[in-house]
Parts: sequence; structure tokens; C-alpha cells
Amino acid sequence: MQSNVLIALGSNIESRLDHLKNAVAAFKGNEATNVVATSPIYETVPKGYLDQEDFLNMVVHIQTDLSAADLLSFCQSIEQNQKRVRTIKNGPRTIDVDILLIDEKVIDTTDLQVPHPRMHERAFVLCPAADIVGQWQVPGLNKTISALLDALPQAEKDDVRVAGLTLEDL
Repeated sequence: MQSNVLIALGSNIESRLDHLKNAVAAFKGNEATNVVATSPIYETVPKGYLDQEDFLNMVVHIQTDLSAADLLSFCQSIEQNQKRVRTIKNGPRTIDVDILLIDEKVIDTTDLQVPHPRMHERAFVLCPAADIVGQWQVPGLNKTISALLDALPQAEKDDVRVAGLTLEDL
């Protein structure tokens, strides 16, 4: 049975747009994943570690037969293929591929937490997610993605702006 999955993508090392394009292409090229929808691309100021370039962020809705563990492994392979290096927490990256939601499941293992534990705090995740699946419920929070976005402080939302790019630009 196929699961509906929400994936967040982010990049702030040039070429940011190419890194997003390659990640989406990897999902499209995997016979076990079907890209249902892609959000507009947003530009976002960095959080945590500030001495870095702005990010491009987007969200992808996929359907897949992969187990959660196999999906995580596939997401990590996308990061490895794009030479993701983890040297500074919240630091620069070629690509970040995060599993946000898998159906209405709650998963809490050493390797994977779903829903993503900080998605409800991040406008750079909620803005693009609301564009394509705003009425999805987030398990454990019992609120829709749109309601979580509405609840964020305005200052958090002000750090996220539509980049004027869409999948067609990819």
C-alpha cells in the first residue's frame, strides 16, 4: 500500500536551484516513489548558525511503497550523491532532505522521527507545505499545516519569501 509522504528540501550552497532540481529528479527517477506535487520555492534567511547564505526551500508530496527505513535511506543517498557534508550544526549544505510526514503515522526511533520534531516551528517548512497540503493533519499536534503556519509569530514568517521560482524553473 502506498503512503503519502511530505519531504522538505533545502539548499544554500551554489547552485542552490540545481541541488533542488537534482533532489526532485531523484524522487521522480525512483520507481518506488511518485511525485504528486511540488511547492513553490521559497528563499529563507538561515536559522541557528547565521554566517551563511540564504536557503532555497521547497516541499514535495510523494507517494511511495518504501518502508520508513528504506525511504530514510533513499533520502540520505540523495544527500550523499550531492556531497552533503555535516560539519556545523544548522550550517551550510548542498541539499537537506527531511521526511516531515508519512501518512498520519508517528515514528520515534533512533534514526527517524515523524512527524519531523521541529516542523511546526519552521515557517520555511510550513509555508511551502501549506501551499500544497495545507489541510493535512499533523499527528500528535492535532492541527492542520495551515493552522500551524497561522500560529507562528509574524517575525518567523517574515524571514520566508517566495523566490519566484517553481518546478518549471527546475
